[in-house]
Amino acid sequence: MKHKTLRGSMGAMSLGLMTLLSGCNMDVLDPKGSVGLAERDLIATSTWAMLIVVIPVIALTLWFAWRYRATNTNAEYRPNWAHSTGIEIAVWTIPTLIILFLGVLTWKSTHELDPYRPLESSVKPINVEVVALDWKWLFIYPDLGIASINQLELPVGTPVNFNITSDSVMNSFFIPQLGGQIYAMAGMQTKLHLIADEAGDYAGESANFSGKGFSDMKFRAIASSPADFNAWVAKVRASSNSLDMNRYNVVAQPGEQAPVTYFSSVDPKLFHNIIARYNNGNVMDLKDDSNCKAKG
Repeated sequence: MKHKTLRGSMGAMSLGLMTLLSGCNMDVLDPKGSVGLAERDLIATSTWAMLIVVIPVIALTLWFAWRYRATNTNAEYRPNWAHSTGIEIAVWTIPTLIILFLGVLTWKSTHELDPYRPLESSVKPINVEVVALDWKWLFIYPDLGIASINQLELPVGTPVNFNITSDSVMNSFFIPQLGGQIYAMAGMQTKLHLIADEAGDYAGESANFSGKGFSDMKFRAIASSPADFNAWVAKVRASSNSLDMNRYNVVAQPGEQAPVTYFSSVDPKLFHNIIARYNNGNVMDLKDDSNCKAKG
C-alpha cells in the first residue's frame, strides 16, 4: 500500500510538471548550433545536480508523512531523539559537494560561453549589425552593404559576429535554438557570437518587454547553405530600396507586424550614427576602442 501511494504521488507530480511545461516554448532544448547545444547541456547538468537533493527531499517528505501518520500505530515514537551523526554528515556533505561542483561548472561555462568571445572556426565569420526598433528588427550586413527588416539570413557552419544596439527602449535579441539572448540598449553596443550547424528556419524574438507591439516583435533566422545564402544576397541586391539616414528615420517609426523588407545599399556609417544619437554625436569605434565622430 505504501509503495502504491508513493508511486501515485510521484505520478501526479510528473503529470503536473508536464502540464506546466506544455505551455512553454521548448526551442531552447532543441538547439541547432554549438552555442545552443552547450547551453542546453549546461541547463541539463545543473538541473540533474540539483535534483540529487530535491528528489530525495520530496520522496522522504512523502514517506515520513505516510510512515508517521496518526493512524499508523506501528511507527516507533521517539520524542527524545535529537541527533544522528550519519544524517548530519549527509545533509552537510552532499549539498556542499553539489555547490562546489556547480561553482566550478559556473566558472568554466561563464568563460566558455561568454557572448563576447569569438567562436573558434576555420571559416571566416560574417558580421551583422542589429538594431532593435519599435517593434521590428533591422539587420545590417556591413561587409556586404545590404540590410533587411525582420529576416536574418545565415550560412550554415559560418560563425556570425553580432553587434547589437537599440534605437528605442531596452530590448533583448534572442534566437532560442542558436544560443543565449543579449540585451540591446540605446547609445550602446553589445556583442554576441552564434553559429548554425543545421539548415532551418528558426524563430527569433525579443525577450524583453518593450511596449504594446512586443508580442509581435519577431523575426525569422534562416540558416541556409553557402550557395543559397549567396543567392539570397543577390536577391537583396536586386531590390530598389536603399537605406540612408533619411530613409532610416522613416523605417524607425513605431509599427507592428512589419513585413520583411530588403535594402540593396546601406549607409556604411548608419549603425554608428544610430548609436551616436545618444552620445553627443560620438560612438566607441569597434576596431580600436577609441572615440570617433559619427558621420552622415
